[in-house]
Amino acid sequence: MNANSNSNSNVDVRPGELRFHWGSALDDGQKKSAERYDFRVLDLEGAIDFAREADKLGVESLLMAQSYDLPDPLPLLGALVRETENVKFILAYRPGLLSPTLFVQIVNTLSWMSGGRIALNLISGISPVEQGYYGDFVAHDGRHERSREFLHVLHELWRDDQPVNFEGEHYRIAQGQLGLPHYGGGRPKIYVSGASQIAQDTSLEYGDCWFRYADTPEKIAQEVGPLLARGGRVGLRMQVLARPTREEALADLAEVMGGADEAHREWVAQFVAAADSEAVKNSFRLADEAGHGWMSPVLWSGAVAYRGGPALCIVGDYEEVADYLMRYKAAGVSEFIFSGWPARDEMQHFFTRVLPLVRERERAAAAADAPC
Repeated sequence: MNANSNSNSNVDVRPGELRFHWGSALDDGQKKSAERYDFRVLDLEGAIDFAREADKLGVESLLMAQSYDLPDPLPLLGALVRETENVKFILAYRPGLLSPTLFVQIVNTLSWMSGGRIALNLISGISPVEQGYYGDFVAHDGRHERSREFLHVLHELWRDDQPVNFEGEHYRIAQGQLGLPHYGGGRPKIYVSGASQIAQDTSLEYGDCWFRYADTPEKIAQEVGPLLARGGRVGLRMQVLARPTREEALADLAEVMGGADEAHREWVAQFVAAADSEAVKNSFRLADEAGHGWMSPVLWSGAVAYRGGPALCIVGDYEEVADYLMRYKAAGVSEFIFSGWPARDEMQHFFTRVLPLVRERERAAAAADAPC
């Protein structure tokens, strides 16, 4: 047996089962959700150790985010793929920062370095202020159109070995070609993020799954129906806090929310006010409507004001969390990217205690539906 094998592995997922990823390979040891991360120092050895832990736990993928206040994911990926065996990495990147040809060249190289353990999360950008930091002043709709052009060229470069010619509003490629193909042929799995209709359409045309921020299962079922009817897949980006008992979960929620950094909350509010992302604004609207409290008996919105849309959090005992995930599955959700506080501890709770319960429920449901 492989040294990294785990009886609760999420890697060998059966058809129709939920897929679970984790939100980052960077863990600075922060224990509070209501304070600002400090990324002024890169702890590379800590990131490697965290990725190895994810590998051991059977985490399918780690999301490598791209933001001005984070270390750049590309060099980090070059290190992490060489220090792990099974865990995959989802590279989040924004069209406009690199040419599509250079981007494919980088991804192809990483695919060979990792044995194909690379997926992509294409994000058009959420803040014109932050985009401006990188010299990018394309407006919201233009960024989404640029993403479509970017993905079109990516697909052409991965489709065959013929030179690619393309002329659009944002990119012009003349006889584009690369020597190194994607490892094993084909292309990486592509997740497309965003809340707008154009983001959904882009995921259907160029991606494998549409990723969005969460809501209650009932609201998700209402909103994703049209996309599912067109053959799409849906994933949620959110938080989880699971403990042996609900009392322990609530006590730990109070602990991670304690000592709130109100200056950081105000900074987040200003960031949201300047954002032009429908996903970001909608997540804060939902939290406001819930009074930054409970949106359902197990769905907590209080950390959104400090952490943004991904911080909508499932809170409860292991059984409650597993049951709630099955409700999301019934609503049409296929995948999750989770985060938690502290990141490593919560990842261990989820993959050793909650995931086995989800698999039990899924396999019992499959057996009940099987023909006699």
